[in-house]
Amino acid sequence: MSSEQEQRAHDPKAIEQMMDSEKHVQRNPHPDFKSVEATRPDWIEDDKWVFTKTRKPDWKLGDGPNDGGECLKKEHVEIDPYAEGRPAVSNYKLLISGIIPRPVGFCSTRSKDGQSTNLAPFSYFQVINHDPPVFTVGYAGGFDKAKDSLRNLTDSGECTLNIISEHYIEAANSTSINAPYGVSEWALSGLHPAKSSVVKADRVKEAVFSVEGKLMETREFESRATPGKKTGVLAIIEGVRFWAREDAINEDRNLIDPAVLRPMARLGGITYGRMHEGIEIPRPDFQEKTKHDHAENLIKPKLEGQ
Repeated sequence: MSSEQEQRAHDPKAIEQMMDSEKHVQRNPHPDFKSVEATRPDWIEDDKWVFTKTRKPDWKLGDGPNDGGECLKKEHVEIDPYAEGRPAVSNYKLLISGIIPRPVGFCSTRSKDGQSTNLAPFSYFQVINHDPPVFTVGYAGGFDKAKDSLRNLTDSGECTLNIISEHYIEAANSTSINAPYGVSEWALSGLHPAKSSVVKADRVKEAVFSVEGKLMETREFESRATPGKKTGVLAIIEGVRFWAREDAINEDRNLIDPAVLRPMARLGGITYGRMHEGIEIPRPDFQEKTKHDHAENLIKPKLEGQ
């Protein structure tokens, strides 16, 4: 029996808690989602990626917000994440609805002995460095209640990170299902594994862009409200190979076309977002911009709070 099977056998309550976590979080606000979905417009198939102007193309230094100051008329409320009686799940819901849009890391893993595979989406995901290429994936729960993905990653030290596109969003989302141990997310989703070059975990063939990764380190987090309770694990992963679809990559192999990638972003609750429009804003040069905008009078020393 593998170490993973042994833990599952010795700690069935931990597995039950993982299976019931979605019921506890209650991300889905609709008692009958399919009935609600049926009232919505159909998917817009022919939406093309376009560049638009910015909201205020004539914006200049010192102009501030582009809404005429309307945002300054709104008041804010202060939220203490550790306020008495505030459940941790409220912080979770707040953060995933306020920190948006988030990229989704579609993580494929395989145990060291090759007996266990896992495929799952993670929106606690980001690239944080390019030399070396470094990515982060955040897992809910500690090592004592590790999901298959985290267990496989720490066991083998390898994974692939795939970017989710529109053409397989339903299949990707389906892999977040609370399937019993031993059931393949690949089979349930209908997605296709593709061999990697450096790591043993398969890539997702449907993905326009994928990264083969090797685990650099992990860090476990402990609850502030409930000392001793482990609430999350950060995995830091080095990218060791990139895979890009031929029609998405430029000749120099350093740019992915967003019109081909068509990435899906994670929002709050059970909501995803599509990417249809882009704006380009050059990074300003201090000398050129202050002269062009006649902003010499704005050049002042920093004050307290600025």
